Amino acid sequence: MRHSTLDLQADRIEAVLATHRTPARVTGGVVTPRVVRFSLAPMPGVRLRRLAGLAEEVALALDVAACRIARENGSLALEVPRPDPQAVQLLSLSARLARIPPCAALLGLDEQGAPLLLALGSPDVAHVLVAGATGSGKTVLLRTMVASLAMHNHLGAIQFVLVDPKGRGLEPLAGLPHLLFPVAARPEQVAHRLEWLVDEMLRRDREGISAPRLVLVIDELAEAIAAGGGQVVEALTRLTQRGREAGIHVIAGTQKPSASLLGPLMKANFPVRLVGSVASAEDARVAAGLPGTQAERLLGRGDFILVYRGRCLRFQAAYASPAELAALSARLREGGRTSRRWLAPQRTPAMQLAHT
Repeated sequence: MRHSTLDLQADRIEAVLATHRTPARVTGGVVTPRVVRFSLAPMPGVRLRRLAGLAEEVALALDVAACRIARENGSLALEVPRPDPQAVQLLSLSARLARIPPCAALLGLDEQGAPLLLALGSPDVAHVLVAGATGSGKTVLLRTMVASLAMHNHLGAIQFVLVDPKGRGLEPLAGLPHLLFPVAARPEQVAHRLEWLVDEMLRRDREGISAPRLVLVIDELAEAIAAGGGQVVEALTRLTQRGREAGIHVIAGTQKPSASLLGPLMKANFPVRLVGSVASAEDARVAAGLPGTQAERLLGRGDFILVYRGRCLRFQAAYASPAELAALSARLREGGRTSRRWLAPQRTPAMQLAHT
């Protein structure tokens, strides 16, 4: 984007806020692949709730579908979708990183344009719930997490159990050498995988071991529960309660999490939520586990919020096509981990901007 366009948008933002008697200055910002994040400095006496209520007026002035005003760590920002959104390529993004810590999934780029990692081995992470409506990019994000973990961890460090009740979402990962079993789609296969994981967890508890890390990935949790019923819920509850100490992690995707679907014990044991676009503010509250995330204003197609300990961080999920995932799987089967030379370079995707 041109700086002249950004300056014009910043001037319009200030004009709209001043017209509605909530003056604020645009002090700078960041251009990321999907949004422009303008930093706001409200004038003394301006109520933040009133300022946040002007998102629609600002969107109309800028001729965009929607804006999002968010507060993070004492700063205020107004996020505007770019007219020329750019995809974040997983392989290219991986090539930019000199080192990725063990068992850390590369999610994409955060709101400052920096690579965002999620360390499954952290005591505060353990299990992850990925939520979002159709078109949010939920399945693509699940693929990205699995692929990035496989790229940077050998078989002795991490292995996967993939559950895909619809039989389509995780199929591009079927060739990874890190899989303990073929991708499970039928109810009896799902029940077998969960039963095996519970037995393995108990064995590890008895023997005091936690390696290699085992990651259970479920593409559509509601489908798995509907097909398996109470047996699936009981097994998942046990895994989310006790799996971390045994080196077992659960990454579950669902279109609309709810207390009736997850149950209170499972819901309490997903400390990290990755929330994509949802239909309403109520859906956003249920998915994130706290109000005010404005996930209903996300753009879809990989635009996500990471929710952790009551904090929210917006990011753009990295993408790899099915063909790239197939090539990656073949490369890993041939020679273990990928090398940086095999990955393609990429230009820095974020641009700092200043407004005076």
